[in-house]
Amino acid sequence: MIATLRFFLFLSLVASSPLVLSQPAKPQLPTRTPDRVILNITDSPETSFAVNWRTDTTMTAGTLEWTVATDGPEYTKQVNRVAAQREFLKVRQDDGLKVIAHYFSGQVEGLTPGQQYVYRVGNMDAWSEWYQLRLPDMQHKKLSFLYFGDAQNEIKSMWSRVIREAFKTAPQVDFMLHAGDLIHNYDNDAEWGEWFYAGNFLHAMVPSLATPGNHEYNHGKLSPQWRPQFNLPQNGPRGVQETCYAVNYSDLKVISLDAIQIEHPLGRHKRQLEWLDSVLTNDPRKWTVVTLHYPVFSTAEGRDHEKLRERLKPLLDKHHVDLVLQGHDHSYGRGRVGNVPTGTTYNDRSSGTMYVVSVSGPKMYGLSDNPWMERRAANTQLFQVIHIEGDVLSYEAFTATGTLYDAFDLQKSAGKLNTLINKIPPVDERR
Repeated sequence: MIATLRFFLFLSLVASSPLVLSQPAKPQLPTRTPDRVILNITDSPETSFAVNWRTDTTMTAGTLEWTVATDGPEYTKQVNRVAAQREFLKVRQDDGLKVIAHYFSGQVEGLTPGQQYVYRVGNMDAWSEWYQLRLPDMQHKKLSFLYFGDAQNEIKSMWSRVIREAFKTAPQVDFMLHAGDLIHNYDNDAEWGEWFYAGNFLHAMVPSLATPGNHEYNHGKLSPQWRPQFNLPQNGPRGVQETCYAVNYSDLKVISLDAIQIEHPLGRHKRQLEWLDSVLTNDPRKWTVVTLHYPVFSTAEGRDHEKLRERLKPLLDKHHVDLVLQGHDHSYGRGRVGNVPTGTTYNDRSSGTMYVVSVSGPKMYGLSDNPWMERRAANTQLFQVIHIEGDVLSYEAFTATGTLYDAFDLQKSAGKLNTLINKIPPVDERR
């Protein structure tokens, strides 16, 4: 009887708790069958795609098979094959367990924009299912992508609904952009497993564009899983390949900056900034989107990256970057600010750049009343859908329940700054 009462008392305490955190996940050990299959963005995503996957070490070779999609199963009769590159990785976890795996990567070039393809990965008797993707084609249709701020904590438990609601809201996107802090502990393989679990087949069907956050670093060391499990462009400056890079569509350039290295006190920022200036000077596009983890302007109380702003903002102003997508502050805010590098003046909008900070996971920080924000939110998990078609960039921010929370258009005119058209819905700000 006493044991029964204790059990029901325990249930009542759990039910009254505002947030029940799940137990730490255990690493998912690889097998012969490919897992963690992920499409990665390439430097020319309208004509190529890249795939990574993981197996145990008994699989010593990997193959990427691909072909044009058909209405029936006849596509299997004309399959192309690419031998994958292999990388060995051993990661010791906190409990002493060693996670040992082979990571494979393959890339296909010279494809047709707008064409639909199928692919699978594996070798011998161990294959993934066939996945399907359609390459983007900005010359004939709009480009769309999802943007997520930090997932970081309770990834399987509480971030899964966000990425899945995002896909339900915008199922035809061309890529997903992750603005850093995908996980909390940089080398924790169980957390990486949760991130792949949350996205599941979406990771294998929609290319990912990821920039590292401070939680992908530990004392200046990048997560050992980062480069093996992603296959990101290596066209950035020496030393920060696959964390600083450029992606080129016909009318859009997306640039990932390694914010942790830009803010580094030992001068590691110079190479990135020189590279950024050169890329935007010598190879511009109609639209430019920059993503980095640390915000140029903060949304949270007591947080400010003044050194990063002093180093980076003059270049963003010089090249009239259209949109900057950031994370780190675990709250939401967006707005346009002036050319003053220190950010002390907020009513000068002559640069035209729109800054956004967002969060998709459940970890939240206090929201500041910083005047640069035209729309803000506290304690809110969000995802963003961005469309680019011709001279218009359309932006929508949705809460985890799929409620439209913020929206605007940027209208581009030759020789002029972008015209901002606010479309904020009649929803009270969450403070």
